[in-house]
Amino acid sequence: MKAGDAFAVFDNYGDIGVIGTGPEGLYFNDTRFLSWYELRLEGKRPLLLSSVVQDDNAALSVNLANPDVHIDGVISLPRGTIAIERTKFLSQAICYERIGFRNYADSTRHFRVDIGFGADFRDLFEIRGTSRERRGTSTSLVTEDGAGFHYEGLDNVKRKTELRFWPPPSRLETNRATFEFELAPNARRSLFVSVLCADRNEPRINLFGRAFRARRRAIRGKATGIATIESSNELFNEVCRQATADLYMLMTRTSHGLYPYAGIPWYSTAFGRDGIITAMLLLWLDPSVAKGVLHFLAATQAKTFDPFADAQPGKILHETRNGEMARLGEVPFGLYYGTVDATPLYVMLAGMYFDRTGDIETIAAIWPNIKAALQWIDTFGDADGDGFVEYARQNASGLVNQGWKDSYDSIFHADGALAEGPIALCEVQGYVFAAKTHAAKFARHMGEYDFETGLRGAAQSLQQKFAAAFWCEDLGTYALALDGDKHPCRVRTSNAGHALFTGIAAPERAAGVAETLLGRDSFSGWGIRTVASGEARFNPISYHNGSVWPHDNALIALGLARYGFPWHAAKVFSAMCEAAAYQELRRLPELFCGFIRKPHRGPTAYPVACAPQAWASAAPFAFLGACLGMELRHDANSVSFRDPVMPAFLDYVTLNQLSLGKSRLDLRLHRHGRDVTLNLLSRQGDAKVMLVK
Repeated sequence: MKAGDAFAVFDNYGDIGVIGTGPEGLYFNDTRFLSWYELRLEGKRPLLLSSVVQDDNAALSVNLANPDVHIDGVISLPRGTIAIERTKFLSQAICYERIGFRNYADSTRHFRVDIGFGADFRDLFEIRGTSRERRGTSTSLVTEDGAGFHYEGLDNVKRKTELRFWPPPSRLETNRATFEFELAPNARRSLFVSVLCADRNEPRINLFGRAFRARRRAIRGKATGIATIESSNELFNEVCRQATADLYMLMTRTSHGLYPYAGIPWYSTAFGRDGIITAMLLLWLDPSVAKGVLHFLAATQAKTFDPFADAQPGKILHETRNGEMARLGEVPFGLYYGTVDATPLYVMLAGMYFDRTGDIETIAAIWPNIKAALQWIDTFGDADGDGFVEYARQNASGLVNQGWKDSYDSIFHADGALAEGPIALCEVQGYVFAAKTHAAKFARHMGEYDFETGLRGAAQSLQQKFAAAFWCEDLGTYALALDGDKHPCRVRTSNAGHALFTGIAAPERAAGVAETLLGRDSFSGWGIRTVASGEARFNPISYHNGSVWPHDNALIALGLARYGFPWHAAKVFSAMCEAAAYQELRRLPELFCGFIRKPHRGPTAYPVACAPQAWASAAPFAFLGACLGMELRHDANSVSFRDPVMPAFLDYVTLNQLSLGKSRLDLRLHRHGRDVTLNLLSRQGDAKVMLVK
């Protein structure tokens, strides 16, 4: 669960840290404020009946029962006598819990409940495996209000965990609270626990019911006004409902607007690339996300040189962290800029957002940031002046590879040798092409006509150079990258699909790319692999060298549709929806393994994939938009569906409250074999609706 800058990972019982070590805990600002939290009844762990996250992700609900309790070898409390219901949620850096008890016996029952707790205040990067030579000092205490833990970090920040109980415990120690209950037949009692996380903030506790209602309102408020989807396929409806719930749980209100934090547990913070791509995939559904991302990244754009943070003027943020290690510089991620693609992607998103909304006020406000980003692309991004944007990290603690496939071994040659930098990635050149194409429109609106001409010429020149340097005729696709000696990495990868997404690919070569991506070596049956089988470093269990990523497939699907291959996009869409059927909660994970699809089995899970992950959650909406050929253009005041197709699992799709300017539309698309018809159900405003064949 997540709320603001706090998130929590519990086990199925609603406990923390009972068995072994792992990511479980209550976190705030990249620090674990609660590392152990365990409920016991008469000294025993209750029996687990069910454990579910509520549909809107507002709370965790757990149903338990007492185990057999013995006194002198005789059962004094038979199992299943006392029903226990736990409800937990986060709000304003506080974890609230209600533990309800009900006696189903025909006689009064007395029982003891213990809650054990502890706080280690470990930094997120420690939990992920980074060792530290020194740590701050911790103390524990018991007060009139409850129990607590204090930690004074080496960064001189005082962090506090406070636990408060109602009713008050009969006994309270520094790591345990004990409660005595006596329940008549069919009687109920409740125990309330609040865990407050204090770190340069002032958490204010509220009554459980009042705080829960406020949390629900906050979740609904973030999704107010978005388009919604209904279809003939209940599985797809479940996928969309879960994706919506996950996305708007990950959405965080900043002073600049909504920002989708990347994922839980390791990436619950603002990532530039992830936020941008999530906003792109959601653009037809909710353009307000793009607006928040654009303003946030403008505010955090690098203005100075900082080799430790890989920062240069004009560069767009990779990630930001608020923990002790980042504040001390033990890791470079306080404000870290070690990404080559976020900067052109930022300009590209601005162009897509403007086409969708016509919001010239936002574009005018960030126009200096767009120009600074373009300046970075042409100078620091293309340090050798060859027309391609390359990367090479500026310090040893930064990321070796700085595209979206940032594993140390993800960029390699056909013989498996790792590429030496500076490295020019295939997809990054596409992002730059799209960025300059979009920026040329802005320059025209701003009256900077010479700048417009220069940008259009630069985009055209890049497209020609890209075709000459990256195309591999014998592979039927574009090279993964150029190494520091300008030698192509002749490897079949999903990166080439991004060349379709951005429009840099030559039309006459798009068919070859499409066939390669949907061929047996690349398409696993569940989706397009990051690296095709048969390549030197192919490994379906790896993070980036043969796995399947939903967001990657979604961008490729948009590219396939762009070049006139909607049925290829529909094949990917169908596979991904079928993969979701095997996922817990119908939630697409960050990635899954790239093994070939086999009958009667789902895809193989990647063991440490984040779920939920923002851009994976946004992928289903992009798949649908790609197959429907959906185009929303403010300048034409039109919603059009160009050569739409619908996969066989959909008979119809209804889009409710689709917005364009001041217009609101309800639409339904029906599949008739390979044809699609469009019905306008209702319209407020004057937006045009078109089916284009």
